[in-house]
Amino acid sequence: MDEYDDIINLPHPTSTRHPRMSMMQRAAQFAPFAALSGHHEAIADTARRNEESY
Repeated sequence: MDEYDDIINLPHPTSTRHPRMSMMQRAAQFAPFAALSGHHEAIADTARRNEESY
């Protein structure tokens, strides 16, 4: 007998209180986010200033 035999064939639990999330809502939870806001702009600004100095 394997360790999980008692639960392996159980149906997936479904909440009676909360409706299922749409695929769009679920995807939004895992979408990339800007952990360092302004970082991209700072790099672009530095590159621009370096190019201007040559």
